[in-house]
Amino acid sequence: MKKRLVFSVGDMPAARIAMEQARGAGIPDDDISLIARSDKSDMIPDDRKIVEGDFYPAAAKGAVGGAVVGLVAGLVAVAIPPLGITVAGAFAMAAGGSVLGAWSTALAGSAVADPASRKFEGEVQAGRILVVIDGTEDILPRAANAVLETGARQLDFERPTVIT
Repeated sequence: MKKRLVFSVGDMPAARIAMEQARGAGIPDDDISLIARSDKSDMIPDDRKIVEGDFYPAAAKGAVGGAVVGLVAGLVAVAIPPLGITVAGAFAMAAGGSVLGAWSTALAGSAVADPASRKFEGEVQAGRILVVIDGTEDILPRAANAVLETGARQLDFERPTVIT
C-alpha cells in the first residue's frame, strides 16, 4: 500500500528540485504531483496536476451503501408474496443498487477537491506550491528526507492513497 506525503515550496524552481530529489530517492515519476493556486497552475504540466478529487472514495462508499439499500429493499419485496420477487431477485436489486449508488456518489465526489487541496487551501492561496508524493513504506522515508534537504517544508499529511 502506498501513502501520500505533502511538502510546501515557495516557487516552481523549488518544486522542480524537490521533484528531482524524490525521483532520485526512488519515487516513480507518475507518483509525484503538484498543487498550486489557479494563477500559478499554468506553469504546472497537466500530468503533474492532482485532479482526482474524491471520485474514488465516493464511488466506493456509494457502491456499498447502494448494495445495502438494494438488498434490504429486495428482501422486503421477497417477504411480500404477491410481488413474486425471489431471493435471486433480491440480490439483483442489491447489484442494481450498488451500481446506482456508485454512479451517483462518484458524480458528486468528482466535484469535491482532493483531501490535500482542502486541508492546505490556505497554503495554496498564499502562493506556495504543494509537492505531493506517493510511495511505499520502504521508499517514502528516504524520499521525504531527500525532499526536505531541498528546503521544502513537510506538511502534516500522511494518508494511504485511494488506488494503489
